[in-house]
Amino acid sequence: MLNVHVRSDTSENLVPQASRVERKLATPSGRPLAEVTARGEKYKSAAAVFDDLSREVYCILGVPIDAVEMPAVLRSIERAAAARAPFVISTPNLNFVVNSQLNAEFRESLLESDLCPVDGMPIVWIAQLLGIPVHGRTAGSDMVDSLKAEPRNEPLKVFLFGATESAAAAAAETLDAGLNLKCVGWVCPKFGTVSELSADHLIDEINASGADFLMAALGAVKGQLWLQHNHQRLQVPIRAHLGAVINFQAGSVARAPAILRKLGLEWLWRIKQEPYLWRRYWNDGKVFLRLMLTNVIPLAVKSHMLRRRSEREGRKLVIGQSHGSSSVNLRLSGFATGNYIEEAIAHLREAVIANKKIVINLANTLGIDARFLGLLLVVRKNLKGRGLSLEIEGVSAEMARTFRLNGVGYLLAD
Repeated sequence: MLNVHVRSDTSENLVPQASRVERKLATPSGRPLAEVTARGEKYKSAAAVFDDLSREVYCILGVPIDAVEMPAVLRSIERAAAARAPFVISTPNLNFVVNSQLNAEFRESLLESDLCPVDGMPIVWIAQLLGIPVHGRTAGSDMVDSLKAEPRNEPLKVFLFGATESAAAAAAETLDAGLNLKCVGWVCPKFGTVSELSADHLIDEINASGADFLMAALGAVKGQLWLQHNHQRLQVPIRAHLGAVINFQAGSVARAPAILRKLGLEWLWRIKQEPYLWRRYWNDGKVFLRLMLTNVIPLAVKSHMLRRRSEREGRKLVIGQSHGSSSVNLRLSGFATGNYIEEAIAHLREAVIANKKIVINLANTLGIDARFLGLLLVVRKNLKGRGLSLEIEGVSAEMARTFRLNGVGYLLAD
């Protein structure tokens, strides 16, 4: 049975104009942005691409992870709401990483997201082992609590998709209790496939609400795939699958005490609250141990050696760029690491705007790290959204092993 509820007291949807921050955009060739076009047609959302490439993204086991803290997440949400621009947030935890290893379509839902703050402590631990500057969680539940406390001129309008009728109604009351969020409706679809949950009347109901933020709760895999499947049809700008957030807001499930969350023991509390979850945590734990032994520990040693070698040899990254009829070709010489990320971003910005596939040659590359691989994931995202591809060539056997340890062997197969 399908339950749909739309608040009848919703005011007319206001679409504020996004404030535009003027930025001087330079390209390695020195050409102004207006001249860097795709056969005379300027990339229609160049500013968005530039912002995307400027994300501080790291690759952790094949998943993009934004090194970002809560204030920056809230600012991104505010900008997307003001501009009515599509903005997909994914909140990776251990279960997301496990599913990304098993399900390529699920992995794509993360790769195509606009922001991926860390939700799970195991990812924080992995980041710390690898020397990646992710120091704590930016969990989806904390995001919603922060939005409730964040003052704004107009309340952020929220639509809930998932959970039960009673949980959604209770969550709506909680969200409405303050001045900063307003629940404008909910849909409780119970069960169904992604296709069944994508029926026209459901999408129409969501779009008609005039919401700013769509919060889905369908289970990690189904929720992520549902958002991806309906990306072009949804008109709500901010979209995220936030798991148990609706139940937390409803009070039907209590969050773990802060000390347990900090220690990474929230899973024990969740099993106490919802015993059926034990199987998921057991399976995820087994995969986590395997990944630690086969990927993370070897990669930690390799990353340490790369940093020492880079410091010892002091060879900067040199990027050569040439344009073919259908591709932009980049040849990397030296260490492709975070130390030289700004120069790499400048070249890749120009390459993306050229509206051609990008071919990166690594034959003379001495090493590559998680920050540089994170940048490649963002470049791939932007190209794929325009029907283009990223190709990697000149990969030695040792470099291929580095890609596999980082979980991005799929970049070599694309």
